[in-house]
Amino acid sequence: MRDVDSEREPVRVVIVDDDQLVRMALRLIIDGEPDLAVVAEAADGNAAIGAVDEHRPDVVLMDVRMPRRDGLSATRELLGRPAPPRVLVLTTFDSDDLVLGALRSGALGFVFKDTPPARIVDAVRTVAGGNPVLSPAATARVIAAATGPRSSGSDTRTASREAARKRLGALTGRELDTAHAIADGLGNPEIAERLHISVATVKAHTSSLFAKLAVENRVQIALVVRDAAE
Repeated sequence: MRDVDSEREPVRVVIVDDDQLVRMALRLIIDGEPDLAVVAEAADGNAAIGAVDEHRPDVVLMDVRMPRRDGLSATRELLGRPAPPRVLVLTTFDSDDLVLGALRSGALGFVFKDTPPARIVDAVRTVAGGNPVLSPAATARVIAAATGPRSSGSDTRTASREAARKRLGALTGRELDTAHAIADGLGNPEIAERLHISVATVKAHTSSLFAKLAVENRVQIALVVRDAAE
């Protein structure tokens, strides 16, 4: 991930959405902040790849449902490259499965399109700093989509559960406790308080989780925990 120093230059943002009015509204919101700058817009996943190649943004605001190429496919390609941008997914309540897929692919979070402008701005800044954006209500909805009962695909879900449990089995006791606390949505200070350890130790455990679970952010840690608990 690229390092962002907002004190030196604005966070560079690419907006990806097939609705021109949505793009216009987001541009007005983001460009109104002195530390943020929209450097390009794209109307589908293919155009998003081109915009990222040309402008090298820090953050991509990525819609998921678009013609020609959806945001999930584009997110996977972008995050599979060296030094990718951070991806913040734009969604509505009817796209839980796609959002879940984007989070598994490494997106740092998601915001609803009807989120108040100030929160969208805060989300862009948070993601630019390498931290996840997880609205409690939205997170609960995505987790429900991931772990709720389904009428089909039980064999696949069983395999996913066993694979997740095997990954967690490689952790130490304290690392596992930290993973569960992250899945509960706790920040480092809260985890330190829960486990009666220092914040520095929490950070060390989290770094170890990234390596052992082969994930890039806390969202993916939480998803592994949820898969194992299915």
